[in-house]
Amino acid sequence: MRERTRSISPDKGISCRIFPDNWLGPINIPEIFPRIQPLEIDIGCGKGRFLLARASSNPEINYLGIDRMLRRIRKVDRKAVRAGLNNVRLLRAEAYYAVSYLIPENSVSSYYIFFPDPWPKKKHHDHRLFNETFTDALHRTLKAGGHIHFSSDHSPYFNEVYKHIGRDPRFREIPAFIPSPEERTDFEIIFEQKANISRVSLEKL
Repeated sequence: MRERTRSISPDKGISCRIFPDNWLGPINIPEIFPRIQPLEIDIGCGKGRFLLARASSNPEINYLGIDRMLRRIRKVDRKAVRAGLNNVRLLRAEAYYAVSYLIPENSVSSYYIFFPDPWPKKKHHDHRLFNETFTDALHRTLKAGGHIHFSSDHSPYFNEVYKHIGRDPRFREIPAFIPSPEERTDFEIIFEQKANISRVSLEKL
């Protein structure tokens, strides 16, 4: 079934959120954007600083922002509408579920995964986003030559993620993506004053 979404119209305040009719199968990506273009996904888009700056600078690319918090999604939605960004769509969902079940195979050019919750207490490690199953989902949904860009201020968690993707033979490491000053997330602006930020980028073989 067709996903419910509408084109951006700053004058009328139309939303860029999508509401899949079927939450058990892949979203029909060509139907949710006005133009067929490469797709990049911002997982945990937060307040949208990176997503909106990136989309504004690259109108030839479609961007899907995913976040589980309704308040954040609504805030980013208002900003995208005001900016008239027709190449932005937003989905309120858990990242693990969205990538595993809602993103079609071989459809994504790049994933941006910046500062996910490290769940530092050992008893909470099962809540962490990255594991072998999630890595498999990233690989399945990426196009050949597609990229994963990951950053964290929490060194133990970064090292754990690197075990899953940095040493996976299905990927090769490439120079780490560094956002421009305009693209830095709110989390990065806060964390860079408190801790070292670790970054890794990988390419699907």
